Amino acid sequence: MHKDWIAADSDHVWHPYSAIGADFPVFPVQSAHGVRLRLADGRELIDGMSSWWCAIHGYNHPKLNRAVEEQLADMAHVMFGGLTHRPAVELAQRLVALTPEPLQTVFFADSGSVAVEVAMKMAIQYWAAKGETGKQRFLTIRHGYHGDTLGAMSVCDPVTGMHSLFSATLPQQVFVAAPECPFGSPSCEDDSQAMAAALQEQAGKIAAVILEPIVQGAGGMRFYSADYLRRVRSLCDQHGVLLIADEIATGFGRTGKLFACEHAGIAPDILCLGKALTGGYLTLAATLTTRDVSHTIACEAPGLFMHGPTFMANPLACATALASIQLLLESPWQARVQHIEHGLRNGLEPCRELDHVSDVRVLGAIGVVELTLALDMKSVQPMFVERGVWVRPFGRLVYLMPPFVIDDEDLLTLTDAVVSVVRSLNQASGRLSPAGRVQ
Repeated sequence: MHKDWIAADSDHVWHPYSAIGADFPVFPVQSAHGVRLRLADGRELIDGMSSWWCAIHGYNHPKLNRAVEEQLADMAHVMFGGLTHRPAVELAQRLVALTPEPLQTVFFADSGSVAVEVAMKMAIQYWAAKGETGKQRFLTIRHGYHGDTLGAMSVCDPVTGMHSLFSATLPQQVFVAAPECPFGSPSCEDDSQAMAAALQEQAGKIAAVILEPIVQGAGGMRFYSADYLRRVRSLCDQHGVLLIADEIATGFGRTGKLFACEHAGIAPDILCLGKALTGGYLTLAATLTTRDVSHTIACEAPGLFMHGPTFMANPLACATALASIQLLLESPWQARVQHIEHGLRNGLEPCRELDHVSDVRVLGAIGVVELTLALDMKSVQPMFVERGVWVRPFGRLVYLMPPFVIDDEDLLTLTDAVVSVVRSLNQASGRLSPAGRVQ
C-alpha cells in the first residue's frame, strides 16, 4: 500500500531542497520509537539526525505523549491576540529562568526562521524607537545559517547560501570573515579584527550583530573559540550595537552546555530558540530579549511590536515544550552528552586517516566528518539506509547529531556506518564531485 502514496508523494509533494519529480530517494516512515525509525517495508533505521536536531529525547516518549494528550483535552489552539493561557505563561517563565538574567521577555513564533525574522525586526524597531532610524543593517560572520525566509536568508553565508538566486530581493547585509581559531583554543589575535573594523566603520548603520554562538550549523558545521564570542560581545557594547545569538540549533544541551553562549559566559541582547524546544513534537520557537529592548519598543510610536503569527504560542506546543524542558533537566543530560561526545570521538577517528577527509571534529553531541569534495546525495543517502542508519549529509559534510538517549551499541552502529560509507567514497567512485549544494 505504501507504494501508492509514495507515488503520490513524487507527483505532488515538495520536500526540503528538492524538486517535484526529482529522481532522489525518499524513504517512507511508518512509525518511530526511541531512536529508531520504522520504514513502511519493515526496516528499522537508527536515527543519527534527531530529525534535524530537535528530537533530543527520541520518539514516542511517554511523558511527552502525555503532555500532548492532557493539553488536547483542554484546547488544541486559541488565538494569542487578546487572549492568553497557562502553558504559554509558564513556558515564558521557565525560559526566562533558564537563560541569562538580562533576558526577561519572550515572543513566541512558529519556527526558527521566524524567530530570526522577529529578532531582526526587534532590533530595527528598537533603534527606530530611540530615534536612530539609520540602523537598518545587520553584521554577521561568513559560513552562518539562520533560516530560509528572506530576512533570515539575508544573513546566511552569501556563497553557501542562496544569495545568487535572490540577490535582487534580499536586504544587503555586512559580512566579515568567520573566526578560524577552533573551539577549546584561545582566539587568534586576527580573528576579531574584521569584526572590529566593520563596527568601527559602520556602527551607525548596524542594528545588530547576529551569529550562531560557538557552532555554525548548516552553513558548514564549524566550531570556533569562545574567546571570539566574548570579544564580539565587548565590541557590540563598545559601538552601541545589539547582539543577537541564534541558538536554534545549539540550545537545550547539544554542545554540552544548556546554551552555547554559556561556553563564553556572555548574554546576548536577543536570543533565538527553536528545534529542540518541544523535543521534536511540534513546531515552536521563541525570541527572548531584555526589558530595555521590549520597553523601548513599547514606549515609542507605534507603541507595540509589529509582528503576530496566527499560531503564536500554540497551547499544544507550549505544553509539550514545558514537558520536554522538565524531562531534560530531570535527566543526567550533561553526562549523556559527554558520553556521546566520547563515543563520537572514538567512533569517527578512523576517518581522519583517509585522503579524501579534510577534518574530523566533535563537540558535545555533534560529530562531523568533512570531505575534500562534495557528496552525490542520490547515491550516498541509500548507502546509509542499507547499513540500518539514518544520516543526512550535505555538501562536503557527513555529520551526526543523535538523540541524547542513544545507547552505546546504537551510537557505535552509527559511527561504524559513517566510517564505512566515507571509506568507500573517493573521486573515482562517482559519489564525490567538485561542487555540491545542500540537499
